[in-house]
Amino acid sequence: MTRAFIFPGQGSQKVGMGRELAASSTQAREVFQEVDDALGQNLFRLMCEGDADELQLTENAQPAIMANAIATLRALQHEAGTGSPVSFAYVAGHSLGEYTALCAAGSFDLATTARLLKIRGQAMQAAVPVGVGAMAALLGIEFEQAVKAAEQAAQGEVCAVANDNAFGQAVISGHASAVERCLPIAKELGARKAMMLPVSAPFHCALMQPAADRMAGALSETEIREPVVPLFANVTAAPVSDPAEIGALLVEQVTGMVRWRESVMAMHAASVDQFIELGGKVLVPMIKRIVEDVACDSLVDMRDIESLLEAV
Repeated sequence: MTRAFIFPGQGSQKVGMGRELAASSTQAREVFQEVDDALGQNLFRLMCEGDADELQLTENAQPAIMANAIATLRALQHEAGTGSPVSFAYVAGHSLGEYTALCAAGSFDLATTARLLKIRGQAMQAAVPVGVGAMAALLGIEFEQAVKAAEQAAQGEVCAVANDNAFGQAVISGHASAVERCLPIAKELGARKAMMLPVSAPFHCALMQPAADRMAGALSETEIREPVVPLFANVTAAPVSDPAEIGALLVEQVTGMVRWRESVMAMHAASVDQFIELGGKVLVPMIKRIVEDVACDSLVDMRDIESLLEAV
């Protein structure tokens, strides 16, 4: 069986995340402590019992989601033991999940990943004043029609497809006025539903260029090691292992579209027949809309881990 480990992006955070896993896994607790130490804040307490609005802040949500996923991975690896049957051939992540994937594959250590995501979160939030940008979900529309709707709505402003998540599921991003104009246009072009999203910034569009510049600086000062398995990159939907190319793609990813649908199809074409999502239950439903005849598992607590290992 050819397996890919996949990692969720922003929006998968919720108060209470990681608490059950930490209660049953020393390895998970060690991950949360290391992230707290790296950031100089009690992020795990915020994850377990904090204010939902504070956790939702991009600079907190991004390292929190990563920490939860890596804690799940470390617990899985420990439970599987030496000579683990849960090997993986590829990694991929949705948006910030790409950093988690690179941590899982050894390109970044855990502390470095946490610090990079803190910077990324702060930079993305600061790139556009609150209220200037927006994002919206378009459901039941073909990708090409979503692109057409965004182009028609732009009218000199920024409006572009930010996420190609699955067949019939796209997210647009840009100036708030342009995104709002896009909704009725998308419905005319076949969207079953078009709705604004409760996000704090317009991610994955040209308005994020200041954040991309900030990440270029941060990544230029960071050692990127060759991953132990290839990463399927968001902006190319293709495998990459070269450290210099990985760094360039991470910068491009800030303003570029997340090509998740194409990435899943490409992994499937590369013989992946099992996808394991660590730290969330967001990506597996998308995958089931994209490819058939694959095994999918979502791991968020020790029960999920034990069930997977029993099946393996």
